Amino acid sequence: MANKLRVALLAGGKSGEREVSLKGAAEVAKALDPAKYEVRRYDPAIDLPRLAAEAEDLDMAFILLHGPLGEDGTMQGFLDLLGLPYQGAGVLGSALAMDKNAAKIMYRQAGLPVAPWRMVEAGEAAAPETVLAGLSLPVVIKPVRQGSSLGMSIAHTPAELAAGLEEALRYDREVMVEQFIRGREITGGVLGNRELTALPLVEIIPGENHPFFNYEAKYQPGASREICPADLDPAIAARARELALAAHRALRLRGYSRTDMMVAADGTITLLETNTIPGMTPTSLLPQAAKAHGLSFSALLDRLIELALEAAAEARPARLN
Repeated sequence: MANKLRVALLAGGKSGEREVSLKGAAEVAKALDPAKYEVRRYDPAIDLPRLAAEAEDLDMAFILLHGPLGEDGTMQGFLDLLGLPYQGAGVLGSALAMDKNAAKIMYRQAGLPVAPWRMVEAGEAAAPETVLAGLSLPVVIKPVRQGSSLGMSIAHTPAELAAGLEEALRYDREVMVEQFIRGREITGGVLGNRELTALPLVEIIPGENHPFFNYEAKYQPGASREICPADLDPAIAARARELALAAHRALRLRGYSRTDMMVAADGTITLLETNTIPGMTPTSLLPQAAKAHGLSFSALLDRLIELALEAAAEARPARLN
């Protein structure tokens, strides 16, 4: 290819998921075809001035940042100002999906099934009985703007609730307390801009030493088992794929997403949350689903880059007007 696409690979950053980001970027850099792409690495923790200075010599950015300052719309806004296309959701969709409370409000307004929840701030954490109003133990405790299950726990007793709130408030000033849903955890990937494709579902089975799909279960080799395609009743699987598409639309996303869900014993499905920059190694959940759909890891990356450039081309006339 005479002219390679010049790609800024953004990884690292300042969030608690920095190491996960760097490991994913190493895999992406290996998988991007050197005949097609010239890849330049930038770490937003130190390289934003360099990225801004070199933006005119770049064709697009591939964001592999997780958590605050990378997945929440801030980096997306910075790239919009630089005029650099990038894969995945824009500012609005990224911000909505990153804020678990805002995302659940959007799900509910779209008529999608969610578990009851309450928001808690630091001053309210000392009164567990107030926190549990309208809920019953066990509950799931989550910082409202974190990824990779950082600061997340399940509380079965008031003492565990108090401890879980204290831990979650180390990561965010607002915490979500959500009714625990017993069942099988699945995740549904979506690929596309205007025309969307629901990828095969993946079932996530944490190991015995992990009460749920927490940080260690996600990233420690062998800590969890994943089944793709998930072994579900065809009608339930079809409904889950529809919900993944509906969640993607409700949050105003583009490019790709991955929505986590619980399937109860009676087949009822509850949405948990949507990831706008899913893990990106060959064995990560979304690439597994893409492989089952017929896309190798390299082909998936090619498709994400195509979708980024397509979205940028569609947006360009609106900016000129």
